[in-house]
Amino acid sequence: MAAYENVSSPVTSEPNRKITRAGIPARSWLTVILCSMYGIFYLDRVNISQSASFIQKDFNLTNTELGLIFSAFSWSYLAGQFSGGWLAYRFGARRVLFFCALIVGIGTISSGLVGGILTLFAARLAVGIGEGPAFPSATHAMRTWYPIRLFGWIQGITHSFARLGGAIAPPLVAALILIDGWRLSFYACGLLSLSWALVWVFYYKNNPFDHRLLTKAEAAELETPKAKSRGKTPWLALARRIWPATLVEFCYGWTLWVFSSWLPLYFMNQHHQDVKRSALFSGLLIAGGMIGDTVGGLVTDRLLVSTGKRRLARCGVMFAGMLGGGLFMLPTLFTHDLYWVVPLLALSFFCVELVVAPMWAVCMDVTPQYAGIATSMMTLGFGLSGIISPIVFGWLIDRTGNWNVPFITAVAILFFGAALVWLIRPDVQLDTRETKSGTLTQ
Repeated sequence: MAAYENVSSPVTSEPNRKITRAGIPARSWLTVILCSMYGIFYLDRVNISQSASFIQKDFNLTNTELGLIFSAFSWSYLAGQFSGGWLAYRFGARRVLFFCALIVGIGTISSGLVGGILTLFAARLAVGIGEGPAFPSATHAMRTWYPIRLFGWIQGITHSFARLGGAIAPPLVAALILIDGWRLSFYACGLLSLSWALVWVFYYKNNPFDHRLLTKAEAAELETPKAKSRGKTPWLALARRIWPATLVEFCYGWTLWVFSSWLPLYFMNQHHQDVKRSALFSGLLIAGGMIGDTVGGLVTDRLLVSTGKRRLARCGVMFAGMLGGGLFMLPTLFTHDLYWVVPLLALSFFCVELVVAPMWAVCMDVTPQYAGIATSMMTLGFGLSGIISPIVFGWLIDRTGNWNVPFITAVAILFFGAALVWLIRPDVQLDTRETKSGTLTQ
């Protein structure tokens, strides 16, 4: 049985006794709200990449300095990732995600008010502080509100909307830049986050059985809520189980940061495209990833239902995604023809994003109660890659003048990640008896 935090109604053996409503499921509205958050937050995260050429010119930045600005988000994001799952477990996803959205909105608006590299770095740190705890906290909310048959689907569809935010960012930001400069894009994106915070805090309940829109059908699929364990959190046991996923997440994140940070400049410098066409091509590539997120979630759930083999359903999809991402990226190193480069990179990103849903579902599989904390541990790899990848990418370009060199590095890391996938064991749940006494035993 899963344990749910901060439940306001008493624990009973008949949690469905007051659930009599039929109609549009409460979970459907929650899915829309969660998808909106992922899209808005990702828009706030990557809008800087489309504005990069203008910021670089205004502040006279080298590529290495620009890479440092890109990485600023990840320094604070890394710290937030580690704390996000625990914060949601301790205080509830409702409160944590509300404050996350407030901080992201304020940080994004501040990014448009900066006057130089130091203030821009600080503003991007603020955005990372807000976004860091958000996705682990959202995973904690999902584990409470969704049945196991939908784990892959909900992770896939929400991350798909994250990529939708990334796909919208290039043309949207380019349009706003043409209207009134690059600063306007940060103001607009920040206001979206602030608006979402209000919607979330008014709709979401930490305990789904407290929600007035919950239907009988939904209630029947959910586990009985239990009081939060008073025992110690099994940090060491969780770390032992999650570290392979952390390594794979690092490899995945390295490539994602290449796509989300450098694509507009790649098309402008490597293929000599103007800002409009670079925005179009970047959006098309990110759209390929958006489709990959959804497909990865559907496929991993379908495999789980049809075979009953959780390791095959999760690891098999991740392996295919990492391997395919590298194989499709490789030919782009040998051609300058955009009729080949764009579809190949789109297919590469599609494959890379197949990894996301099964990867995040692994944390929900391994530990029902501590899914958010497990996710925080896994995404430490993503946070580290976000710090290292943009700086290394910019440094390699400054040193070599060749935009293919960082992509060669990404291919090698994807292949390495594919080999690491099989160290992950989603088919074996966390046994908290391995930890010290006082910890809740499953």
